Amino acid sequence: MNHKQKTSLLTKQEAGSSRKWYLFDASGKTLGRFAAEVAKILRGKHRPDYTPYVDCGDGVVIINADKVAVTGMKAARKIYRSYTGHIGGLREVPYSIMIARHPERVLERAIHGMMPKTRLGGQQVKKLRIFAGVEHNMHAQNPTPVNI
Repeated sequence: MNHKQKTSLLTKQEAGSSRKWYLFDASGKTLGRFAAEVAKILRGKHRPDYTPYVDCGDGVVIINADKVAVTGMKAARKIYRSYTGHIGGLREVPYSIMIARHPERVLERAIHGMMPKTRLGGQQVKKLRIFAGVEHNMHAQNPTPVNI
């Protein structure tokens, strides 16, 4: 007899009720490798019941975003570009200035770039909270500390 096990697919309600929050410490972590792990958790690909068309990802709280590390010459050469929409409106901010002024945006842009560019990806990235220092205001979610 050939008994195949049925793949369990999540519904939207089941995914919402089983959602957890995780607490990550970014101090000393490499930017891209850390962002890839966080993106995987936001999408829900770490779960055995991952369903591609359902928001089954978990919430992520990141602390110490100002202590994230980059390798090689990226600290001197990496540039963040944004366009205002006006003629000549290309804004370029070096990594060193961005990490000094808005350390949360460095991680936010890295993680957001690894998420799908769809409505589902936008919905999943809303469960990301980034804090520059050790303090965070997400105590009500009772995030589980994770060490990568």
